[in-house]
Amino acid sequence: MAGPGRLTRKEQQARTRSQLMAAAGRVFAGHGLHHASVDRVAAEAGYTKGAFYANFASKEELFLALVEERFAARMAALDAELGSPGTPADHARAGGAEFTAFLRSDAEWERLFFEFAAHAARDDAFRGELVRRWHALIARMAVLIGDYARTAGITPPGPVERFALMIFTMANGVALQRTVDPDVPEDLLSDMLELLTLGALAKTGG
Repeated sequence: MAGPGRLTRKEQQARTRSQLMAAAGRVFAGHGLHHASVDRVAAEAGYTKGAFYANFASKEELFLALVEERFAARMAALDAELGSPGTPADHARAGGAEFTAFLRSDAEWERLFFEFAAHAARDDAFRGELVRRWHALIARMAVLIGDYARTAGITPPGPVERFALMIFTMANGVALQRTVDPDVPEDLLSDMLELLTLGALAKTGG
């Protein structure tokens, strides 16, 4: 048992992992995928390469951990938004605004995400792992949308999984456009999500 003020082994491992992930975000953003070596990430976090490999098998695995962390944060934000007062169109616009604000606050992550996506297109094993996490995110999003629709008394015009995939694809499309075009309107995603939501409601007669 750890003494007063001392971390347990499990707590120390969790802190090391967290610090490596934070360091990786900075190194990846500053040097890109191919120049962000394991040595550089470990040094940035103040650890040895051995400490890195005690937590992650590769920098790709570390990036996937970063993906899961950020996906969890986005789902928490979506859950909070859907639970707030307002109409479906209000929630669609607010969700788009929240995601755009997230992109604006972490532009380096936005560029990094697409760099790894391009890497996935050339590496089947990594692509499979990345897509598996995308599918998990979309499935979780579908659950939240389904719960929201039932609470609001709305019958979705089709599978909620497909609706969630539409939202995910639209958000990624706007994010990609923003990486190369700084003049993308701030409310573009909000407009798109509102139109998607109103179209879905029109199909159900809502």
